[in-house]
Amino acid sequence: MRPLLLGIDEGTTAVKAVVYDVDLRPLAAQERRVATTHPRPGWVEQGPLEVLDAVVEAVAAVLDEVDGEVVACGLDHQGESVLAWNAATGVPLSPIVVWQDKRAQEVLDALAPADADEIRRRTGLPLDPYFSAGKLAWLLEHSELGEDFRLGTVDAFLTDRLGGLFATDPSTASRTQLAVPGAPDWDPWLCERFGVPVEVLPPIRDTAGELGTLKHERWRQDLPLTARAVDQQAALAGAGCVEPGRVKATYGTGVFVLAHAGDAPPTAPGLLPTVAWRVQGRTEYALDGGVFSAGALLEWLAHDLGLADDVKTLVSLADAVPDSVGVRVLPALAGLGAPWWRPEQRALVSGLNGSTRKEHLSRAALDGIAWRVADIVASLDDVSVLRVDGGLTNSDLLLQIQADVAGVPVERGLVDATAAGAAALAAVGAGLWSSTREIGVRVAPGERIEPRTDAAWRRREHAAWRTFVERAADLG
Repeated sequence: MRPLLLGIDEGTTAVKAVVYDVDLRPLAAQERRVATTHPRPGWVEQGPLEVLDAVVEAVAAVLDEVDGEVVACGLDHQGESVLAWNAATGVPLSPIVVWQDKRAQEVLDALAPADADEIRRRTGLPLDPYFSAGKLAWLLEHSELGEDFRLGTVDAFLTDRLGGLFATDPSTASRTQLAVPGAPDWDPWLCERFGVPVEVLPPIRDTAGELGTLKHERWRQDLPLTARAVDQQAALAGAGCVEPGRVKATYGTGVFVLAHAGDAPPTAPGLLPTVAWRVQGRTEYALDGGVFSAGALLEWLAHDLGLADDVKTLVSLADAVPDSVGVRVLPALAGLGAPWWRPEQRALVSGLNGSTRKEHLSRAALDGIAWRVADIVASLDDVSVLRVDGGLTNSDLLLQIQADVAGVPVERGLVDATAAGAAALAAVGAGLWSSTREIGVRVAPGERIEPRTDAAWRRREHAAWRTFVERAADLG
């Protein structure tokens, strides 16, 4: 039987399972949507069993499409989202508190100023409800968990339920604010400050290697788990950004920009030091900047405000006008991420008048997403090209706007680069490829979009955008 790779992408809005050959050519794919609920303002939740079922069904369906044996399986997941479950039975004791959720702000507000400063120093992360620690602390305070429970990110829950593999990886731990990026274990001081017992957290294992076996009665074979990572780190690999200086942006529910930073923990104003992956004990790092509302903003405009039947139609509306005629949109439905870090910020629309049409508002939304990415790219040193992936990159208009406002060429990569990265890391973990550097050889650069603007225009327009964002703070 021919050897196959499997990438499982547990994303915010859907689970994707993609089978590849050993040269990372896709053979079959399946997707299962997952509902997100908003029980209170600022709260964002998912059902743990719905996510588990989506993984099981997507994997079962894609395995039934192909002939061959999966010899390496990689799982990526939605990063900072957390939940609690019973250690003995695996029964969820809480919903999944999604990374966009803001309820942990009360936990952060209660921290002593000296502790808050030390948390920032140790982790390199700002105090923001985006990260896992505040969410876990909130669950401990507000949930009936009993005595035999576990806490963790979604990867630890899924692998526990599907293989008894209660563990996570350094890329995930570096996003929690309970570990120092690159350290081998949870930080006892950080855990104590947030009131999270170390013993209920999953052990931290390598990102790639022999991690155990995933099983389910619906699957035609057991799956050797050889990689596990945060979705954005998987996308970094899937974009072929496996050497220092390479930068990718993934356009999904949000947009997440990651720059490979080599073997040393990096720093940059307003951006996050994070672990890219750890393989055979060797840690590589990245700089991360997140735009928390992108596809989510377009979905909201299309469906909730009724501007279009779907996001594709909304983007077509934007393509019908040459510009937004002065309308601006600040994409901040879930707060403002890097490099501004304003969790309390609300989305904002300005510049409306009697001649404004839905085409202009749609165009302003794309402009706003692109400018937010440009905010992050401007915080990085010497970006020569931006590799992009994700569903929104099907829009030629968005990519041209992105190149124009960021002032760097944009290369369109795989739409499913995240699943491809999970599979690629799994190939390294299974020993099929000698190192992560081999991933870059198998990921060819895609279509290239060049900027059409000059430096003077970009300086002027970016300054105007920053003034808009700064003034938005006064309006909440």
